[in-house]
Amino acid sequence: MRVSSQNVAVVALLADPDAPTEIAQHMARILPARLADESGQGRRFDVEVVSEPFTAGTEDLSTLMRRIMDRGRAEHWDVVVALTDLPLHSNGHKLVVDLSHEHGLALLSLPPLGGLRLQTRAMRAVEEIVLSLTGPRATGAEEPRRPQPLGRFVSRFAPIRPGPIGEEEIADLRYVVGGPRGYLRVLGGMVRANRPWRLVPGLSKALAAALATGAVASVNSTIWSLSEALSTPRLVIAMVGSVTLMTGWLIVDAHLWHRSTDASLEERKRTSLYNASTVMTVGIGVLVCYGGLIVINLVWALFILNDRVFASMTRSPPHAAEYWTLSWFVASIATVGGALGSGFESDEAIRAAAFSKREQERRATLHDDHGDQPMK
Repeated sequence: MRVSSQNVAVVALLADPDAPTEIAQHMARILPARLADESGQGRRFDVEVVSEPFTAGTEDLSTLMRRIMDRGRAEHWDVVVALTDLPLHSNGHKLVVDLSHEHGLALLSLPPLGGLRLQTRAMRAVEEIVLSLTGPRATGAEEPRRPQPLGRFVSRFAPIRPGPIGEEEIADLRYVVGGPRGYLRVLGGMVRANRPWRLVPGLSKALAAALATGAVASVNSTIWSLSEALSTPRLVIAMVGSVTLMTGWLIVDAHLWHRSTDASLEERKRTSLYNASTVMTVGIGVLVCYGGLIVINLVWALFILNDRVFASMTRSPPHAAEYWTLSWFVASIATVGGALGSGFESDEAIRAAAFSKREQERRATLHDDHGDQPMK
Protein backbone atom coordinates (compact mmCIF):
# COMPACT_ATOMS: atom_id res chain seq x y z
CA MET A 1 0.00 0.00 0.00
CA ARG A 2 1.28 3.45 -0.91
CA VAL A 3 0.55 6.45 1.31
CA SER A 4 1.56 9.84 -0.06
CA SER A 5 3.30 12.60 1.82
CA GLN A 6 2.40 16.27 1.55
CA ASN A 7 4.79 16.93 -1.34
CA VAL A 8 4.30 13.60 -3.12
CA ALA A 9 1.10 12.75 -4.98
CA VAL A 10 0.43 9.11 -5.81
CA VAL A 11 -1.34 8.85 -9.16
CA ALA A 12 -2.82 5.49 -10.12
CA LEU A 13 -3.58 4.66 -13.74
CA LEU A 14 -6.25 1.99 -13.52
CA ALA A 15 -6.23 0.50 -17.02
CA ASP A 16 -8.31 -2.08 -18.79
CA PRO A 17 -6.25 -4.92 -20.33
CA ASP A 18 -4.63 -4.77 -23.78
CA ALA A 19 -4.23 -1.33 -25.38
CA PRO A 20 -5.13 0.80 -22.29
CA THR A 21 -2.53 -1.02 -20.20
CA GLU A 22 0.15 -0.55 -22.86
CA ILE A 23 -0.66 3.16 -23.07
CA ALA A 24 -0.62 3.50 -19.27
CA GLN A 25 2.75 1.76 -18.99
CA HIS A 26 4.18 4.13 -21.56
CA MET A 27 2.77 7.09 -19.63
CA ALA A 28 4.23 5.90 -16.33
CA ARG A 29 7.76 6.37 -17.68
CA ILE A 30 7.22 9.95 -18.86
CA LEU A 31 4.32 11.42 -16.90
CA PRO A 32 6.00 12.04 -13.47
CA ALA A 33 8.56 14.46 -14.90
CA ARG A 34 5.97 16.25 -17.05
CA LEU A 35 3.57 16.63 -14.13
CA ALA A 36 6.31 17.97 -11.86
CA ASP A 37 7.32 20.54 -14.49
CA GLU A 38 3.76 21.65 -15.27
CA SER A 39 2.47 21.82 -11.67
CA GLY A 40 5.01 24.47 -10.65
CA GLN A 41 4.33 23.71 -6.97
CA GLY A 42 7.47 21.75 -6.13
CA ARG A 43 5.45 18.56 -5.91
CA ARG A 44 6.61 15.12 -6.96
CA PHE A 45 4.29 12.63 -8.64
CA ASP A 46 4.53 8.86 -8.33
CA VAL A 47 2.65 7.14 -11.13
CA GLU A 48 1.52 3.54 -10.69
CA VAL A 49 -0.12 1.30 -13.29
CA VAL A 50 -2.76 -1.22 -12.29
CA SER A 51 -3.98 -3.44 -15.11
CA GLU A 52 -7.34 -5.10 -14.53
CA PRO A 53 -10.78 -5.08 -16.17
CA PHE A 54 -12.92 -2.54 -14.38
CA THR A 55 -15.65 -1.82 -16.94
CA ALA A 56 -17.85 -3.86 -19.20
CA GLY A 57 -19.09 -0.83 -21.13
CA THR A 58 -22.76 -1.29 -20.30
CA GLU A 59 -22.73 0.04 -16.73
CA ASP A 60 -24.10 3.47 -15.98
CA LEU A 61 -21.43 6.06 -15.26
CA SER A 62 -22.37 6.68 -11.63
CA THR A 63 -22.02 2.97 -10.78
CA LEU A 64 -18.71 2.78 -12.59
CA MET A 65 -17.35 5.88 -10.85
CA ARG A 66 -18.37 4.49 -7.45
CA ARG A 67 -16.48 1.29 -8.12
CA ILE A 68 -13.40 3.27 -9.12
CA MET A 69 -13.79 5.44 -6.00
CA ASP A 70 -13.93 2.34 -3.77
CA ARG A 71 -10.78 1.00 -5.42
CA GLY A 72 -8.94 4.27 -4.88
CA ARG A 73 -9.96 4.50 -1.23
CA ALA A 74 -8.85 0.92 -0.57
CA GLU A 75 -5.36 1.69 -1.91
CA HIS A 76 -5.11 5.26 -0.51
CA TRP A 77 -4.26 6.74 -3.89
CA ASP A 78 -4.37 10.54 -4.20
CA VAL A 79 -5.62 10.49 -7.78
CA VAL A 80 -7.13 7.66 -9.82
CA VAL A 81 -7.38 7.96 -13.60
CA ALA A 82 -9.19 5.00 -15.15
CA LEU A 83 -8.47 4.25 -18.82
CA THR A 84 -10.74 2.14 -20.99
CA ASP A 85 -10.85 1.37 -24.69
CA LEU A 86 -14.61 0.74 -24.60
CA PRO A 87 -16.90 3.56 -25.77
CA LEU A 88 -19.04 5.00 -22.98
CA HIS A 89 -22.23 7.01 -23.36
CA SER A 90 -23.87 9.87 -21.51
CA ASN A 91 -27.35 11.11 -22.40
CA GLY A 92 -26.98 10.15 -26.05
CA HIS A 93 -23.42 11.49 -26.34
CA LYS A 94 -20.07 9.70 -26.37
CA LEU A 95 -18.19 10.24 -23.13
CA VAL A 96 -14.63 11.56 -23.28
CA VAL A 97 -13.86 12.08 -19.60
CA ASP A 98 -15.71 12.08 -16.29
CA LEU A 99 -14.09 13.95 -13.40
CA SER A 100 -14.72 14.14 -9.67
CA HIS A 101 -12.52 16.79 -8.08
CA GLU A 102 -13.91 16.03 -4.64
CA HIS A 103 -12.78 12.40 -4.77
CA GLY A 104 -9.76 12.79 -7.06
CA LEU A 105 -11.21 10.51 -9.74
CA ALA A 106 -11.34 10.54 -13.51
CA LEU A 107 -12.61 8.11 -16.12
CA LEU A 108 -11.13 8.53 -19.59
CA SER A 109 -12.56 6.74 -22.63
CA LEU A 110 -9.82 6.42 -25.25
CA PRO A 111 -11.87 5.98 -28.48
CA PRO A 112 -13.07 9.64 -28.61
CA LEU A 113 -9.41 10.71 -28.79
CA GLY A 114 -9.33 9.29 -32.32
CA GLY A 115 -7.24 6.71 -34.10
CA LEU A 116 -4.14 8.81 -34.88
CA ARG A 117 -1.39 9.73 -32.40
CA LEU A 118 -3.33 8.02 -29.64
CA GLN A 119 -0.32 7.76 -27.30
CA THR A 120 0.35 11.49 -27.55
CA ARG A 121 -3.28 12.50 -27.17
CA ALA A 122 -3.86 10.18 -24.22
CA MET A 123 -0.71 11.51 -22.54
CA ARG A 124 -1.85 15.12 -22.88
CA ALA A 125 -5.37 14.30 -21.71
CA VAL A 126 -4.16 12.44 -18.60
CA GLU A 127 -1.66 15.22 -17.84
CA GLU A 128 -4.39 17.85 -17.88
CA ILE A 129 -6.71 15.62 -15.86
CA VAL A 130 -4.16 15.04 -13.09
CA LEU A 131 -3.22 18.73 -12.94
CA SER A 132 -6.90 19.63 -12.67
CA LEU A 133 -7.56 17.07 -9.93
CA THR A 134 -4.49 18.10 -7.92
CA GLY A 135 -5.05 21.82 -8.33
CA PRO A 136 -5.58 24.27 -5.46
CA ARG A 137 -8.56 23.70 -3.21
CA ALA A 138 -11.44 26.13 -2.92
CA THR A 139 -10.78 27.75 0.48
CA GLY A 140 -9.19 25.29 2.84
CA ALA A 141 -7.77 21.82 3.14
CA GLU A 142 -11.13 20.39 4.13
CA GLU A 143 -13.09 22.00 1.32
CA PRO A 144 -13.76 20.06 -1.92
CA ARG A 145 -11.81 21.12 -4.96
CA ARG A 146 -13.55 23.50 -7.28
CA PRO A 147 -14.29 21.89 -10.70
CA GLN A 148 -11.72 23.20 -13.15
CA PRO A 149 -12.03 22.86 -16.93
CA LEU A 150 -9.31 20.94 -18.67
CA GLY A 151 -6.68 22.80 -20.65
CA ARG A 152 -5.76 23.55 -24.24
CA PHE A 153 -5.88 19.95 -25.40
CA VAL A 154 -9.63 19.60 -24.88
CA SER A 155 -10.42 23.03 -26.30
CA ARG A 156 -8.82 22.00 -29.61
CA PHE A 157 -11.14 19.06 -29.99
CA ALA A 158 -14.46 20.76 -30.68
CA PRO A 159 -17.25 19.73 -30.33
CA ILE A 160 -16.10 18.26 -26.99
CA ARG A 161 -18.02 20.16 -24.35
CA PRO A 162 -19.15 19.78 -20.72
CA GLY A 163 -22.23 17.61 -20.43
CA PRO A 164 -25.11 17.77 -17.94
CA ILE A 165 -24.41 16.22 -14.53
CA GLY A 166 -27.22 14.51 -12.62
CA GLU A 167 -27.87 15.09 -8.93
CA GLU A 168 -26.79 11.55 -7.99
CA GLU A 169 -23.60 11.67 -10.00
CA ILE A 170 -20.20 11.49 -8.33
CA ALA A 171 -18.69 13.45 -11.20
CA ASP A 172 -18.72 17.23 -11.03
CA LEU A 173 -17.46 17.79 -14.57
CA ARG A 174 -18.00 15.81 -17.75
CA TYR A 175 -16.84 16.16 -21.33
CA VAL A 176 -18.70 14.52 -24.18
CA VAL A 177 -18.46 14.48 -27.95
CA GLY A 178 -21.33 14.41 -30.40
CA GLY A 179 -22.27 14.92 -34.02
CA PRO A 180 -20.93 13.21 -37.15
CA ARG A 181 -17.33 14.27 -36.48
CA GLY A 182 -17.53 12.87 -32.98
CA TYR A 183 -18.97 9.61 -34.28
CA LEU A 184 -16.16 9.25 -36.81
CA ARG A 185 -13.55 10.10 -34.19
CA VAL A 186 -14.92 7.46 -31.80
CA LEU A 187 -15.12 4.93 -34.61
CA GLY A 188 -11.52 5.61 -35.61
CA GLY A 189 -10.44 5.23 -31.98
CA MET A 190 -12.26 1.90 -31.68
CA VAL A 191 -10.61 0.56 -34.83
CA ARG A 192 -7.22 1.73 -33.52
CA ALA A 193 -7.87 -0.04 -30.21
CA ASN A 194 -8.72 -3.23 -32.12
CA ARG A 195 -5.29 -3.10 -33.82
CA PRO A 196 -6.40 -4.67 -37.12
CA TRP A 197 -2.83 -5.54 -38.12
CA ARG A 198 -2.89 -8.24 -35.41
CA LEU A 199 -5.63 -9.99 -37.38
CA VAL A 200 -3.22 -11.01 -40.16
CA PRO A 201 -1.18 -13.63 -38.23
CA GLY A 202 -4.43 -15.12 -36.96
CA LEU A 203 -5.53 -15.85 -40.53
CA SER A 204 -2.72 -18.28 -41.31
CA LYS A 205 -5.01 -21.02 -42.66
CA ALA A 206 -6.95 -18.56 -44.80
CA LEU A 207 -3.70 -17.12 -46.15
CA ALA A 208 -2.40 -20.62 -46.91
CA ALA A 209 -5.57 -21.37 -48.86
CA ALA A 210 -5.31 -18.04 -50.69
CA LEU A 211 -1.67 -18.61 -51.62
CA ALA A 212 -2.44 -22.09 -52.95
CA THR A 213 -5.35 -20.73 -54.99
CA GLY A 214 -3.19 -17.91 -56.34
CA ALA A 215 -0.34 -20.24 -57.30
CA VAL A 216 -2.68 -22.43 -59.34
CA ALA A 217 -4.52 -19.48 -60.91
CA SER A 218 -1.26 -17.81 -61.98
CA VAL A 219 -0.40 -20.67 -64.37
CA ASN A 220 -3.91 -21.00 -65.81
CA SER A 221 -4.12 -19.77 -69.40
CA THR A 222 -7.80 -18.87 -69.02
CA ILE A 223 -6.90 -16.54 -66.15
CA TRP A 224 -4.23 -14.96 -68.40
CA SER A 225 -6.81 -14.22 -71.08
CA LEU A 226 -9.34 -12.89 -68.59
CA SER A 227 -6.81 -10.58 -66.95
CA GLU A 228 -5.91 -9.17 -70.38
CA ALA A 229 -9.56 -8.60 -71.26
CA LEU A 230 -10.69 -7.03 -67.97
CA SER A 231 -10.77 -3.26 -67.71
CA THR A 232 -9.62 -1.37 -64.62
CA PRO A 233 -13.20 -0.78 -63.35
CA ARG A 234 -13.89 -4.51 -63.56
CA LEU A 235 -10.69 -5.29 -61.71
CA VAL A 236 -11.73 -2.83 -59.00
CA ILE A 237 -15.16 -4.49 -58.78
CA ALA A 238 -13.50 -7.90 -58.48
CA MET A 239 -11.28 -6.60 -55.69
CA VAL A 240 -14.13 -4.98 -53.76
CA GLY A 241 -16.28 -8.07 -54.18
CA SER A 242 -13.62 -10.48 -52.97
CA VAL A 243 -12.64 -8.32 -49.99
CA THR A 244 -16.31 -7.88 -49.06
CA LEU A 245 -16.93 -11.61 -49.34
CA MET A 246 -13.91 -12.43 -47.18
CA THR A 247 -14.83 -9.79 -44.57
CA GLY A 248 -18.45 -10.88 -44.39
CA TRP A 249 -17.57 -14.54 -44.13
CA LEU A 250 -15.10 -13.94 -41.29
CA ILE A 251 -17.67 -11.93 -39.33
CA VAL A 252 -20.43 -14.48 -39.83
CA ASP A 253 -18.25 -17.54 -39.24
CA ALA A 254 -16.77 -16.17 -36.00
CA HIS A 255 -20.14 -14.78 -34.80
CA LEU A 256 -18.75 -11.26 -34.49
CA TRP A 257 -21.95 -9.43 -35.41
CA HIS A 258 -23.36 -7.82 -32.28
CA ARG A 259 -27.12 -8.02 -31.78
CA SER A 260 -28.79 -5.57 -29.45
CA THR A 261 -30.66 -7.06 -26.49
CA ASP A 262 -32.21 -3.73 -25.57
CA ALA A 263 -34.54 -1.54 -27.61
CA SER A 264 -33.27 1.71 -26.08
CA LEU A 265 -31.76 4.38 -28.32
CA GLU A 266 -28.45 4.31 -26.43
CA GLU A 267 -28.13 0.54 -26.86
CA ARG A 268 -28.89 0.81 -30.57
CA LYS A 269 -26.18 3.46 -30.94
CA ARG A 270 -23.71 1.27 -29.07
CA THR A 271 -24.61 -1.69 -31.28
CA SER A 272 -24.08 0.33 -34.45
CA LEU A 273 -20.69 1.49 -33.20
CA TYR A 274 -19.63 -2.04 -32.29
CA ASN A 275 -20.65 -3.47 -35.65
CA ALA A 276 -19.14 -0.61 -37.65
CA SER A 277 -15.81 -0.96 -35.83
CA THR A 278 -15.85 -4.73 -36.36
CA VAL A 279 -16.48 -4.37 -40.11
CA MET A 280 -13.73 -1.76 -40.45
CA THR A 281 -11.24 -3.76 -38.38
CA VAL A 282 -11.79 -7.01 -40.26
CA GLY A 283 -11.91 -5.14 -43.57
CA ILE A 284 -8.55 -3.47 -42.91
CA GLY A 285 -7.05 -6.82 -41.95
CA VAL A 286 -8.35 -8.40 -45.14
CA LEU A 287 -7.04 -5.48 -47.23
CA VAL A 288 -3.58 -5.96 -45.71
CA CYS A 289 -3.75 -9.64 -46.68
CA TYR A 290 -4.94 -8.65 -50.17
CA GLY A 291 -1.99 -6.32 -50.65
CA GLY A 292 0.37 -9.07 -49.55
CA LEU A 293 -1.22 -11.47 -52.05
CA ILE A 294 -0.66 -9.01 -54.89
CA VAL A 295 3.04 -8.76 -54.06
CA ILE A 296 3.50 -12.52 -53.68
CA ASN A 297 1.56 -13.26 -56.87
CA LEU A 298 3.63 -10.69 -58.77
CA VAL A 299 6.90 -12.29 -57.64
CA TRP A 300 5.52 -15.75 -58.46
CA ALA A 301 4.39 -14.64 -61.93
CA LEU A 302 7.78 -13.07 -62.71
CA PHE A 303 9.47 -16.30 -61.73
CA ILE A 304 7.18 -18.89 -63.32
CA LEU A 305 5.68 -17.36 -66.49
CA ASN A 306 7.20 -18.11 -69.88
CA ASP A 307 7.05 -15.15 -72.24
CA ARG A 308 6.48 -17.22 -75.41
CA VAL A 309 3.76 -19.38 -73.86
CA PHE A 310 2.02 -16.31 -72.45
CA ALA A 311 2.20 -14.51 -75.81
CA SER A 312 0.85 -17.56 -77.68
CA MET A 313 -2.22 -17.63 -75.41
CA THR A 314 -2.92 -13.89 -75.10
CA ARG A 315 -1.44 -12.68 -78.44
CA SER A 316 0.68 -10.09 -76.60
CA PRO A 317 3.99 -10.47 -74.74
CA PRO A 318 3.96 -9.89 -70.99
CA HIS A 319 5.11 -6.42 -69.99
CA ALA A 320 4.89 -4.64 -66.63
CA ALA A 321 1.20 -3.81 -67.13
CA GLU A 322 0.34 -7.43 -67.95
CA TYR A 323 2.17 -8.73 -64.88
CA TRP A 324 0.43 -6.17 -62.71
CA THR A 325 -3.11 -6.85 -63.96
CA LEU A 326 -2.56 -10.61 -63.71
CA SER A 327 -1.33 -10.33 -60.11
CA TRP A 328 -4.21 -8.01 -59.24
CA PHE A 329 -6.84 -10.31 -60.73
CA VAL A 330 -5.30 -13.42 -59.18
CA ALA A 331 -5.28 -11.72 -55.76
CA SER A 332 -9.07 -11.34 -56.03
CA ILE A 333 -9.48 -14.99 -56.96
CA ALA A 334 -7.12 -16.05 -54.18
CA THR A 335 -9.02 -13.97 -51.62
CA VAL A 336 -12.19 -15.89 -52.44
CA GLY A 337 -10.25 -19.11 -51.96
CA GLY A 338 -8.94 -17.74 -48.67
CA ALA A 339 -12.51 -17.17 -47.50
CA LEU A 340 -13.08 -20.91 -47.80
CA GLY A 341 -9.90 -21.61 -45.85
CA SER A 342 -10.91 -19.19 -43.10
CA GLY A 343 -13.56 -21.68 -42.01
CA PHE A 344 -10.78 -23.68 -40.41
CA GLU A 345 -9.55 -20.79 -38.27
CA SER A 346 -10.17 -20.73 -34.53
CA ASP A 347 -12.64 -18.06 -33.43
CA GLU A 348 -9.98 -16.86 -31.00
CA ALA A 349 -7.87 -15.72 -33.95
CA ILE A 350 -10.27 -12.93 -34.87
CA ARG A 351 -12.48 -12.39 -31.81
CA ALA A 352 -10.28 -9.43 -30.78
CA ALA A 353 -11.74 -7.58 -33.76
CA ALA A 354 -15.13 -7.32 -32.03
CA PHE A 355 -15.73 -4.92 -29.15
CA SER A 356 -18.82 -6.89 -28.16
CA LYS A 357 -16.71 -10.00 -27.55
CA ARG A 358 -14.20 -7.98 -25.52
CA GLU A 359 -17.00 -6.50 -23.46
CA GLN A 360 -18.49 -9.94 -22.79
CA GLU A 361 -15.11 -11.26 -21.64
CA ARG A 362 -14.58 -8.36 -19.25
CA ARG A 363 -18.12 -8.65 -17.94
CA ALA A 364 -17.53 -12.35 -17.23
CA THR A 365 -14.20 -11.57 -15.53
CA LEU A 366 -15.79 -8.91 -13.34
CA HIS A 367 -18.59 -11.28 -12.40
CA ASP A 368 -16.20 -14.11 -11.56
CA ASP A 369 -13.86 -11.91 -9.52
CA HIS A 370 -16.34 -9.70 -7.73
CA GLY A 371 -19.81 -11.11 -8.23
CA ASP A 372 -22.37 -8.37 -7.67
CA GLN A 373 -20.19 -6.48 -5.19
CA PRO A 374 -18.29 -3.30 -5.94
CA MET A 375 -14.65 -3.67 -6.90
CA LYS A 376 -12.40 -3.61 -3.86
